[in-house]
Amino acid sequence: MSTIVLSQAEVRRLLPMRTCIELVASALAELGRDEGWNPLRQAARLRTGSGLLGMMPGHLEASATLGLKVVCVMAQGSGSRHDSHQGLVVLFSTENGTPLGIFEASEITSIRTAAASAVATRALARAGSRTLGLLGTGIQARAHLEAMLLVRPFERVLAFSPDRASCATFARTATDRHGVSVEAVASAREAVRESDVVCTVTSSSSPVLQGTWLRAGTHVNAVGACMRHARELDGDAVRRCRLFVDRLESAREESGDFLLAVEEGCIGPDHIVGELGDVLLQRLPGRRNEDEITLFDSVGLAIEDLAAARHLLERAEQEGAGTRVDLTGLRG
Repeated sequence: MSTIVLSQAEVRRLLPMRTCIELVASALAELGRDEGWNPLRQAARLRTGSGLLGMMPGHLEASATLGLKVVCVMAQGSGSRHDSHQGLVVLFSTENGTPLGIFEASEITSIRTAAASAVATRALARAGSRTLGLLGTGIQARAHLEAMLLVRPFERVLAFSPDRASCATFARTATDRHGVSVEAVASAREAVRESDVVCTVTSSSSPVLQGTWLRAGTHVNAVGACMRHARELDGDAVRRCRLFVDRLESAREESGDFLLAVEEGCIGPDHIVGELGDVLLQRLPGRRNEDEITLFDSVGLAIEDLAAARHLLERAEQEGAGTRVDLTGLRG
């Protein structure tokens, strides 16, 4: 049996955002029904402090999806052409353990992360949301804009980055690509205060969104911080929000937005309402009224990567895409 290998360009072509939104929603619901497992990620840090090697295994029973994402997260210079996340997603057979597919991970990560935010926005944001705020204008901002436009009819997008030139370029390019008005604004405060939905998609380890900026009825997707010491929201912002997460165990171990707010005494350890999967399964109510402020704090789950990889494997088999390599281990 041959193993299928897909490049970044092939992943991008075979994994449309609209499809990935449904894949992620299904995977979160499956995990919520206890029909799979998603252990905490493990990380080995370089002594130099310049990066880490992360390992994320998972399993979804219904689709016989078993695999692992292994990714290097490295400090990149401003002139680097490389994504800060470099790695692979590997699928294995649940029958004999043979490797079925190897897929470039940075593209899967970009698409499935934005897809998860879209699932949360569809479940938690007001139906009448028309203005989107983006804090950050990098890879995840581009993916999130595409995903958000698929779940709410946004008419206006307010983007902020401390890099004014980058922000202006993003606004111009995104306007041309999506046919929606994307404006580069002068401050994060301006982007947040005028938006119905806000996505924080930065690499910052300190707050970029303050609670005093949030208006009634806002929904926030907090995406960029996925380690205990990093946060994008201050404690007051988390306190003001009805907080949902992708996985309780992961949030309690890895979410700096949550853990640092608890440490500061802004919230208690029971502030998390529940998992997004519970909302999808209608075990928990999502938004309860038009004025409520909701927050989806995402640390990212292996099952999201693996659900995307399973789809990629099936598409590649159907189209004869990718490179075939024989990596089966046989008895001598």
